[in-house]
Amino acid sequence: MVGMQIPVAAQVLGADDVAPAGTVVYSLPSTTLVMKVVAVHESFQAGPYAQYAQKYLGLEVKQSSGDSYRIKSIEMLPYVEADPQVSAAVNLQGSKVGTANFLTMCSQGLIVLSDNYTGKPVQWRFPSMQGAHEFVDGAASNIDNVTTTLYKTVASADGMEKVPVMQQQAVEKSLEKKAEETAELIFKLRQKRLEIITGDTDATFSGEAMAATLAEIKRLEDEYMSMFVGKSLYDEQSVVFDVVPKASNAKHLYIAFRISDTQGLLPSGNMQGRPIIVELVEDGEAIKPTPLAEAALNTKGRVAYRKPVTVIARVKDGQQILVQARVPVYQLGKIMSFPVETLMK
Repeated sequence: MVGMQIPVAAQVLGADDVAPAGTVVYSLPSTTLVMKVVAVHESFQAGPYAQYAQKYLGLEVKQSSGDSYRIKSIEMLPYVEADPQVSAAVNLQGSKVGTANFLTMCSQGLIVLSDNYTGKPVQWRFPSMQGAHEFVDGAASNIDNVTTTLYKTVASADGMEKVPVMQQQAVEKSLEKKAEETAELIFKLRQKRLEIITGDTDATFSGEAMAATLAEIKRLEDEYMSMFVGKSLYDEQSVVFDVVPKASNAKHLYIAFRISDTQGLLPSGNMQGRPIIVELVEDGEAIKPTPLAEAALNTKGRVAYRKPVTVIARVKDGQQILVQARVPVYQLGKIMSFPVETLMK
């Protein structure tokens, strides 16, 4: 680098400082961790015969309906923007070299013009679920024909006597009876499928005919099984959350968002869900951000810029690590300075 003797005035501004006249105000960069989270919502409807699944099918199934959420994916992206807490002013005094160097530092992300905001869309998406919880009853009929013996009194040579009369009555089947008949249909379908596959049947099935028949048997079996095991409908919830690391947070632990089994993805301040934590860990280089007072003293007359520190960012659900990546974080790095009038090559 070759030095040039063009004086340039610069200073770091405090929160209450006013920029001198004729200066260009810029900000130091700050890193925001953008979390694009997708959760799967399951709406479960218990089968009407769930209580008889163990008795007739030997299955342990969920007995009650309800909703649940689980995290499907997390995408973590570092996003650089102007730090509203740290500004600086520089008077380039018409220096062509100083102006060119200043713009170069802007393009490299070392400094950020205060009016420059490269915004991003924030999206909350709650798609409606398709379909409905509908069950096909496997019982052949809800009505049973029951033979009942009644008695009527008739006159005979010996006097009045009771004579039995057989009468058919239609009564509604009990829930357990319908469950038993549905289980029998399931076993019959399985037996029919075995017969078709092994050729142990009067009819001949081959090619597309066999495939269509087996598919229909499978469809019916699934419908009847759902009467015991229940049905689930699924949809996805997509939310974007921001985490801004702070130099004042010595432990470097942040609640990125929360997730509830009944309400899904929630912001960090909503106490209805369990927290999903972002942990920042040193990656060879110590996390020692420069205090603002020290930066204001050491960068006087020079252009201040930030050198990011690279950390390992871990997104954790309890002790389980969901996402881990190396990211540069500007506000946790050093504030350094550069004589802007020096020619950069």
